[in-house]
Amino acid sequence: MIQMTLTEEERQKHVRSKKMLLWFAMISMIMVFAGLTSGYIVSKKREDWVAFDLPMAFTISTILILISSITFHLAKTSIQKDKRSATSLFLLATLVLGGLFVYFQFAGFHELYERQLFPSGSSSKITVSFLYVFVVVHLAHLAGGLISLLVVIYNHFKQKYNSGQTLGLELGAMFWHFLDFLWLYLFLFLYFFK
Repeated sequence: MIQMTLTEEERQKHVRSKKMLLWFAMISMIMVFAGLTSGYIVSKKREDWVAFDLPMAFTISTILILISSITFHLAKTSIQKDKRSATSLFLLATLVLGGLFVYFQFAGFHELYERQLFPSGSSSKITVSFLYVFVVVHLAHLAGGLISLLVVIYNHFKQKYNSGQTLGLELGAMFWHFLDFLWLYLFLFLYFFK
């Protein structure tokens, strides 16, 4: 008879390998944004460079994603204490806050359009084009984060997590915190480097 249970050492190797894969993915995403921010800095010397204030909606979305990182952390600490209802509440709050973040990102785009700041076309400015690229690429990664969050929520309601088994929730939280950090970096970069 084959024993299907993992030893503690095998389980730890499994956990480390999953976390390492996530780290590799996050590092590759950092490289994408490092390239974009480098291009932004170099392009600042162009004659068609225009400095402008970021839309207020981006500030609101920044606050929302910071709060969502806190709620995801609280979900993780709640499941580690086997507080299932608190975990459910915090995971759902994170999902709502993530949805509001996306909403305010698009509200920021709308505000840019109202100011006649277009990403392409004859009246476009390179500054605005870079802003759109930053936000759209981040939103693409956030879509992955929201899908990951939905999987975590589904698995939580299927009772796959408890104080002894939190790997999926931990990985989801790591990725979410990374997306939070990435947006905060982009926001501060764009806010101060005009």
